[in-house]
Amino acid sequence: MKQSRAMSLVEAVANVVVGYGVAVVTQILIFPIFGLHTTLAQNLKMGAVFTVASIGRSYLLRRLFEAIRFAADKGRQR
Repeated sequence: MKQSRAMSLVEAVANVVVGYGVAVVTQILIFPIFGLHTTLAQNLKMGAVFTVASIGRSYLLRRLFEAIRFAADKGRQR
């Protein structure tokens, strides 16, 4: 069964929303180890930037792999 573009986006967003919380907590715990001291607001903003990038990356990779699968299926039908 083929996944629609809309469902690809929903999956990517759900994945990244969960990852957003993990990323912010990780930043709060790890940044001080490297001498980086940020406020919660800064961590939330940085997490948001990375989240947008992750959504785009996840969506594009999903569509790429769907196109590869579609091409392979089409090749088998010949």
